[in-house]
Amino acid sequence: MRIHRLAATALAITAVATLAPAPAEAHGSPTTPISRTAACASGGEDTGSAACQAARKANGGGFGKFDNLRIADVGGKDRQVVPDGQLCSGGLAAFRGLDLPRDDFPATKVTGGKTLTIRYRATIPHAGEFRIFLTRPGYDPSRRLTWDDLGSKPLAAVTDPNLSDDGSYVMKAKLPQGRTGRHILYIVWETSSTPDTYYSCSDLAFPAAAKAAPAATPKAAVKTTGPTPLPEVTTPVIRTTTAAPAVVKATAAPRATPTGSHQAQAIRPVSNTSKVTLGHWIVAGALLVGLAAIASAGAGVLLRKRRENR
Repeated sequence: MRIHRLAATALAITAVATLAPAPAEAHGSPTTPISRTAACASGGEDTGSAACQAARKANGGGFGKFDNLRIADVGGKDRQVVPDGQLCSGGLAAFRGLDLPRDDFPATKVTGGKTLTIRYRATIPHAGEFRIFLTRPGYDPSRRLTWDDLGSKPLAAVTDPNLSDDGSYVMKAKLPQGRTGRHILYIVWETSSTPDTYYSCSDLAFPAAAKAAPAATPKAAVKTTGPTPLPEVTTPVIRTTTAAPAVVKATAAPRATPTGSHQAQAIRPVSNTSKVTLGHWIVAGALLVGLAAIASAGAGVLLRKRRENR
């Protein structure tokens, strides 16, 4: 009897175990924009990039499968469970090479202000919520990713997106303006009927920041009132130290002396007439006085001769 009871109990346990549902497993990873797991991990595209090779070397052993970067029983407490600097690996040793701070992981070129289409490949589909984050302005790809780099709110959140014919969840998110250079799109997929949460890093390449043009040298403004003047020709100035010549007073030209049968040439008047000064008047007066004295003396002589002749 005892053996029969034990056998019955064993059969019951086996039946229960057979009827109980097995825990669901949801697997996946972003392929557009390509994630570090899809580019470097086992079963991914194996891009062969230098960053992926460095990630495998840093891993120090086997790499985890590209669709299996997941943590159980997170319950939405992502920031408490996943440490800063280990966001791309989820803190899992099998993926730690993905946390390397490099700017040469395979990246997708994007433009700020545009709508980004995201394709998340689901190797085992399952419902759940996707929370999509983008690194903030000023993100430095030479440093390990932290939660502060992502800000407090996701760029977009999508619950139970449609599954496309190729087995990918398709979502859209509008990228903000003002981003330049390298950034990371960080996606958290919290499944709704399993205890698992998936994490991934997709590298984005925004256009580089425009370089400032060199300041032009200001030119002096040229004011013109008419047509454009011809180039000015500079004539050298000759400086002299010779004093200005003294002004020469004009004098009457000498009369021409008649020669032979020719008449005397007329004297042309001088344009500048000589001024009569006080000296001229004194000389003229003296001459008159002298002539008067001579005339008086001559008259006296004549009177004496007349008296003698009588």
